[in-house]
Amino acid sequence: MQPLTAAPTPPPKAEAPTLLGAGPDPAGVATLPRALVRACRLAGGRMKVADSLGTRLSGRAFLIRILCAKRVLERVLAPDEQRVGVMLPPTAAAAIVNAALVLMGRVAVNLNYTTSQQILDLSIERAGLRRVLSSPAFLARVKLSLGERLLDATELKSRLTRYDTLVSAAQATCLPLGILERTLGLDRLRADDVLTVIFTSGSTGDPKGVVLSEENVASNVRAIGQILHVSSADVALGVLPFFHSYGYTATFWTPLVLDAGVVFHTNPLDAQAIGGLAREHHATILMATPTFLRTYLRRTPAEDFSTLEAVFGSAEKMPREVSDAFEAKFGIRPSEAYGATEMSPLIAANIPPARHVPGSPADAREGTVGRPIPGCRARITARDGFEPLPVGQEGMLWITGPNVMQGYLDRPDLTAHVIHDGWYCTGDIAKLDDDGFITITGRESRFSKIGGEMVPHLPIEEAVNAELGSGEGELMAVVAGVPDARKGERLVVLHLETGRDPHEICRGLAARGLPNLWIPTPDSFAEVEAIPVLGSGKLDLQWLSTEARRRFLAGGEPS
Repeated sequence: MQPLTAAPTPPPKAEAPTLLGAGPDPAGVATLPRALVRACRLAGGRMKVADSLGTRLSGRAFLIRILCAKRVLERVLAPDEQRVGVMLPPTAAAAIVNAALVLMGRVAVNLNYTTSQQILDLSIERAGLRRVLSSPAFLARVKLSLGERLLDATELKSRLTRYDTLVSAAQATCLPLGILERTLGLDRLRADDVLTVIFTSGSTGDPKGVVLSEENVASNVRAIGQILHVSSADVALGVLPFFHSYGYTATFWTPLVLDAGVVFHTNPLDAQAIGGLAREHHATILMATPTFLRTYLRRTPAEDFSTLEAVFGSAEKMPREVSDAFEAKFGIRPSEAYGATEMSPLIAANIPPARHVPGSPADAREGTVGRPIPGCRARITARDGFEPLPVGQEGMLWITGPNVMQGYLDRPDLTAHVIHDGWYCTGDIAKLDDDGFITITGRESRFSKIGGEMVPHLPIEEAVNAELGSGEGELMAVVAGVPDARKGERLVVLHLETGRDPHEICRGLAARGLPNLWIPTPDSFAEVEAIPVLGSGKLDLQWLSTEARRRFLAGGEPS
């Protein structure tokens, strides 16, 4: 195999030997469970975790709750039950359950509750889960079933004894830290221990179990702490689900093991409730997706987000019109970041102006996804091989760093397909500039080869939406490719109801300067009732591919 050669990127900042906010670590490495215990001790009576259900816990109270849950779960779970499923929305209770399982040395597998029953069953089977922590009321709301695997989190509360509470309180408040860590067995944890298994969103097909280690996620937490300079004055809005790596790392582990507080809400699209929480708790950090930001634009009062200092739109491309509209309404411009589940997930980020260190080099560039985070390096190669490309040339993006996953669960064949010599193939087409900023120009799966030329879907999609007059970045149309006997592939457009004639739209696209090859034919437009997005906020690419083929391959005309 030909070795990959890196295009020039700035050298990463020196990594901190411990997690920020975790205090000195005599062993030189603080695993996430140890860092969590130390951060809770450090927070003391200061608010650490809250949620929209009315829960408000100090660092001390949060640690007591975790230790209580740990004692109950140790009596319920079999000693050999290494992986345990969790299917709960982001709340203080979900955070407690996840933390308790990790402190037990178990692997928490957060399951997607926005998926189909078939995909859920498949994920449970592949992870080998015997029990899944959830609640009957929540399962009824999301219309999913766990059968005999259900471990009712609500019922478990009744198993908590007064003795459990007294012992947990004594451990959390009275034991010296070193003794507490040894009592909990945290001194035996290793950085390469498996922390979690997260199933990919399934946006492009069957979900795969991504195995992430303690250090995979901890390296991401360290990087976020460094680039955002997270402090005790920060409060993060936890609106992202834990079954997505973005939420698991950025809004679960990051605020819990650093000095920040976090306030959770169960539904990332519930804009008014989220705005109220932001106002009540003086939130400073919002991690979201462009899809969710669009919702806040329409339904959240401007004053609710007045304390925000850092807003990120990730997991999908950030349209400029969304950034412009968000800044105009809330007075803060969202920053674009970039990641992948296989990278724990953060790869690169633009630093918000409020967190820029005066006198340091520019660390944000509009139109890019930022520079690689501390510890990561980026390379660009030819799409169909490993040949390195010069700076500025477009090709396949590869990333290496401590956040590269351990692999796909029980699928070494798939792992070998995307990881070579420690480098992860993102599947995204990108280019690097002289300063190391990454520009994503498209996803390999979102290109069509027409007449021998690679045609990107995203710029066409943006032009169609602009032509349809989508407001505040609203997604009114999506572009896909379907097989075509004459050209190899054909561009098609699925769109919401519009009064525009396809011939008129095509003329508008030409007037906008799109090459003729990029303009779909008028008979390549079809109306759909809705454009589905996944629970992570990403466009459902599997639906897009299936629906495009259904509409256009049965005879070439929309049904």
